[in-house]
Amino acid sequence: MSSSKRHLIALDLDGTLLTEQKKISPFTKKVIQEAINEGHIVVIATGRPHRSSIMYYKELGLQTPMVNFNGALIHHPFDSNWDAIHSPLPNRSAKRIIQTCYDFEVENIFAEIQDNMYLDRHSDKIIDFFTEPGDKELITVGSLKNQLTEDPTSLLIHPKEEHIDELRQYLSDEHASVIEHRKWGVPWEIIEVVRKGVHKAVGLKKIAHYFHIPQENIIAFGDEDNDLEMIEYAGIGVAMGNAIVELKKIANHETSTNQEDGIGTFLADYLNLVKNPVIVKE
Repeated sequence: MSSSKRHLIALDLDGTLLTEQKKISPFTKKVIQEAINEGHIVVIATGRPHRSSIMYYKELGLQTPMVNFNGALIHHPFDSNWDAIHSPLPNRSAKRIIQTCYDFEVENIFAEIQDNMYLDRHSDKIIDFFTEPGDKELITVGSLKNQLTEDPTSLLIHPKEEHIDELRQYLSDEHASVIEHRKWGVPWEIIEVVRKGVHKAVGLKKIAHYFHIPQENIIAFGDEDNDLEMIEYAGIGVAMGNAIVELKKIANHETSTNQEDGIGTFLADYLNLVKNPVIVKE
């Protein structure tokens, strides 16, 4: 395939590639694998850490770099020679934000240093949602003011619902020079904090440069506000049917929902893959 026709396809996971059952639908998987066979580059760009993304990476048979923690970690899972970038939050800033969280009496705070997890207070609900069965040994439970000694890749805050807007406003007013923060609501309200200047578009830009793919040939799919920069940066930004209104406003295209093969349907049509007899919707 000529470089002018090759596309970089960036896939968010939750609410985008994955169904509500956290599965990749058979049709979408077929389309993605056909796109790879045709010479297109497929990458995962997610807020998730490596440990809870790698199973989908393997399921799709990818051999490309991956964007984790919304761009705070850009790496190649199986090529240690690839120039990885880890952009953690300075510990000093993290400690100030943790103190802010204590002042707001949040439900809990969860810090991640790549695949290691630090939970301020024990919570089976958080542990079950954010970890896979074999990950329990990666968790340290205890006051983050004491336990967190390194620069965290990200902080996840579970606020009281009535404090969400006030807490986000405070983060913007007091910490905007050093952090980015975003909200996501699955399965409950979470505020994610990462280092200033970190977002998925940073990872997309680096990977596109590596593969010599022009910006106009980048196709990106997303559904939440942590996808805004990526969708805006991509030449072909695609909002899922279930995406937030703000994302739909800036996207070039809208496809069907994550429950209705939104990615598979769009790619099959846009990349003219439907001509292939393998691509048959069941």
